[in-house]
Amino acid sequence: MSVATGERVIEFRDALREAMSEEMRKDTRVFLLGEEVAQYDGAYKVSKGMLDEFGERRVIDTPISESGFSGMAIGAAMRGLRPIVEFMSWSFSLVAA
Repeated sequence: MSVATGERVIEFRDALREAMSEEMRKDTRVFLLGEEVAQYDGAYKVSKGMLDEFGERRVIDTPISESGFSGMAIGAAMRGLRPIVEFMSWSFSLVAA
């Protein structure tokens, strides 16, 4: 906590993890997919502990194929699911879908 303002200060990746986990707890249609997000906890450890909490059906490791897993997420969203896609690097998203 910041002493001056009383606000909690956390790292950006921890804020992302908290937000994703909160949504996944509220809605079973929400799931996370991307390279190394499950077993390795994400390249930057954003998804640390999420596999243990939500299981392998909702935290999904994908092959190195941005167009493949972004296409999978698009299809899932079209069927009513709520995918969260993690790209290891934002620049890879430019070649996806």
